[in-house]
Amino acid sequence: AGAQQSATVASPASGGSPDLLPRFLLEPEDVYIVKNKPVSLACRATPATQIYFKCNGEWVHQGDHVMQHSTDRSTGLPVMEVRIDISRQQVEKIFGLEEYWCQCVAWSSSGTTKSQKAFVRIAYLRKNFEQEPTAREVSIEQGIVLPCRPPEGIPAAEVEWLRNEELVDPALDANVYVTPEHSLVVRQARLADTANYTCVAKNIVARRRSASAAITVYVNGGWSTWTQWSACSTSCGRGWQKRSRTCTNPTPLNGGAFCEGQNVQKSPCTTLCPVDGAWSEWSKWSVCGAECTHWRSRECSEPAPRNGGQECRGAELETRNCTSELCSHAAAGAEDVALYVGLVAVAVCLVLLLLVGVLVYCRKKEGLDADVADSSILTAGFQPVSIKPSKADNLLTIQPDLSSATMTYQGSLCPRQDGPAKLQLPNGHLLSPLGAGRHTLHHSSPVAEGADFVARLSTQSYFRSLPRGTNNMAYGTFNFLGGRLMIPNTGISLLIPPDAIPRGKIYEVYLTLHKQEEVRLPLAGCQTLLSPIVSCGPPGVLLTRPAILAMGHCVEASAENWSIRLKKQSCEGTWEDVLQLGVEPCSELYYCQLEAHTCYIFTEQLGRFALVGESLSMAASKRLKLVLFAPAACPSLEYNIRVYCLSDTQDVLKVAPRRGRAAPHRAAAEPGPAARQEVIQLEKQMGGQLIGAPRVLHFKDSYHNLRLSIHDMPSSLWKSKLLASYQEIPFYHIWSGLQPYLHCTFTLERLSPSTCELACKIWIWQVEGDGQSFTINFNIAKDTRFSDWLIPDSDVGSPALVGPSAFKIPFLIRQKIISSLDTPCARGADWRTLAQKLNLESHLGFFASKASPTAMILNLWEARHFPNGNLSQLAAAVAEVGKQDGGLFSEAEC
Repeated sequence: AGAQQSATVASPASGGSPDLLPRFLLEPEDVYIVKNKPVSLACRATPATQIYFKCNGEWVHQGDHVMQHSTDRSTGLPVMEVRIDISRQQVEKIFGLEEYWCQCVAWSSSGTTKSQKAFVRIAYLRKNFEQEPTAREVSIEQGIVLPCRPPEGIPAAEVEWLRNEELVDPALDANVYVTPEHSLVVRQARLADTANYTCVAKNIVARRRSASAAITVYVNGGWSTWTQWSACSTSCGRGWQKRSRTCTNPTPLNGGAFCEGQNVQKSPCTTLCPVDGAWSEWSKWSVCGAECTHWRSRECSEPAPRNGGQECRGAELETRNCTSELCSHAAAGAEDVALYVGLVAVAVCLVLLLLVGVLVYCRKKEGLDADVADSSILTAGFQPVSIKPSKADNLLTIQPDLSSATMTYQGSLCPRQDGPAKLQLPNGHLLSPLGAGRHTLHHSSPVAEGADFVARLSTQSYFRSLPRGTNNMAYGTFNFLGGRLMIPNTGISLLIPPDAIPRGKIYEVYLTLHKQEEVRLPLAGCQTLLSPIVSCGPPGVLLTRPAILAMGHCVEASAENWSIRLKKQSCEGTWEDVLQLGVEPCSELYYCQLEAHTCYIFTEQLGRFALVGESLSMAASKRLKLVLFAPAACPSLEYNIRVYCLSDTQDVLKVAPRRGRAAPHRAAAEPGPAARQEVIQLEKQMGGQLIGAPRVLHFKDSYHNLRLSIHDMPSSLWKSKLLASYQEIPFYHIWSGLQPYLHCTFTLERLSPSTCELACKIWIWQVEGDGQSFTINFNIAKDTRFSDWLIPDSDVGSPALVGPSAFKIPFLIRQKIISSLDTPCARGADWRTLAQKLNLESHLGFFASKASPTAMILNLWEARHFPNGNLSQLAAAVAEVGKQDGGLFSEAEC
């Protein structure tokens, strides 16, 4: 049959047009075999004497062809059409070698013509999707991306999406579109987008459905505006008035968070009660007058009518006739009455003159009132008798000592107030002397004993929310002199300025750093904790001037990327936003200055505070501190490297020097007290050592996890026991900032017990776009010591400084600056110029809202520069404000 076919092909029948090559009117096209059904291929040519199919380079048997002859009516040329059937078995026979193809070859007397190749493929569609959409809960107006990778198939499957079994048509809804990768994208989620979504893949073989993904679009509640204050609950006396708001702007839906904070506020009110007037007792009858009448009177004063009360009813003067005897007696004694009145007037004048003389004598003898005597010991004009004053560069550096409960000072006193001129000392010292003498100051002990303080604290109701013990607490007793509390090695401090505590009052104040697992701080949406949680108290303390709370933060501040809020916990335990940074404050009780690594909070109410941020874009980032630990000794073949991811604030990590070594200057990024009990203490128990210095990573709000991998180990000495190529820490565990000490472990194995050195590279990166990497290179040597990095244990309590020891600027120098610069000056030589000199001009609005703007500036300078502030620079700035007083703070002037 093959020979016959070859002969037939070699000698086609004659009879065609001698001058024309065959031309195909119909060429075979690509086809798909569905299941086991064969497919047909056809071709038609004119003029053609013979047509045969060639498949995969071999001629198809002549008997498999179905031929049909006809004539083209328009040209009269012969037309020939041929068909063949292709079965699934024929295609599968060459499966894996190449694609199955067929081609027509047509003959005429002039030659041959070949058609295009037609490919025959077996159609199929797998059952399982490569990726299916997953259920999600999203906030309203948030973008949604539902991925879908259809099953493998030939021809490639087409994808369509169903929402609650109805077709999603991007042409009808501009808020949705389907990506070339078949993902469904909802640009801004709407409540109507809450539905079950199904990805459908189909081709000529089958139609496959993915598992449905439930998308819930929720709405977080928002407060409505406050209502007007209600009328006072009582019409007379003390009562309450209240206002309310509702969580309806918008109302929380589909599981959205309810509004945080109070829905009702109460305020005390007092309504003046009307008091009706009442008569006093009648006076005695007067002497009988010349008209033989006498009188008596009374007053409407017991009580006098007020607040709209009724006047007394009746007469206030009553007269009546005298008897003839009384009348003559009164006439005879009229001259005596005048004499008696004159004597009484002279006596009253003498008594008044005597009292004035006594007062003048006492004032001269005393020389100075009690307040001035008390505050004068805070000046730089004298020193304690038992201490020799050291040589100072200028007046601002001289500091008295208030370490004992009662101390005596001797020297000249300087007044707290100067004359009306601004910063002018024409013929004398900066602080004019008021005479010599001895003055004694009595005040309470500056630092309370830890056990006694905690014992007293435990009797208060708010003690339940404070940590037990005093490891992360500073405490002290303060009066009107003010002072400072500091928790060592954390960057957390509380400055109580002078006169913030009313005179005559003594407060026991504490400052506490909370562990993050001790206090529940609810976060919503993209919010993240940016600072430690700090308490200062006791709550309810009355401060007449703002205290300044300083604490670190880990935010990379940028106005367009962040919305940062100061949160304060109320007495009921709920957290409320008391201040939004960058927005005009609605309350004068709080203010916050945010610097690169520290925030300074002005507050007139003590309590529990935290700094919380909400990212406005994916470019927002916060600083992480990456710390690596490994065993100090390796008794077995297995070796672990642990990587910790901590917030980059000073309270979390700050290394102290070695034991027995003085530490005037501490490193900036080494383990501190808060990490001692958690990371450092844990590593010490496991025999770990710190590898190199910690590193900083900027972690972005991109929803991508943090990945860690290990590379470049000497394969002849070490091998990794990890099954995966990298490890991941979930994004939200890091971003929230509420996880106390996140870490992952790399487990290695040394191939020989004699191997004691390791060099490798840890890669840490956050997947974002094309990918960014943060590299940590370190070497582990066998002589690395854990004690080189640990903080030594210490039994010394947290410091509390009272009075002058807590401030760099002497008290009377401070008062001199305040009285000189608070008054506005037409030439600009006032507190506003000082703020510009100290780079604080962005806070002029806050300073201006206070009774003494200069005091606020000096308090902030004290908070920022204690204990290493340069007083000479401050003196130069003040002297530059009063240009003619360049030598204002020279030592020779006082």
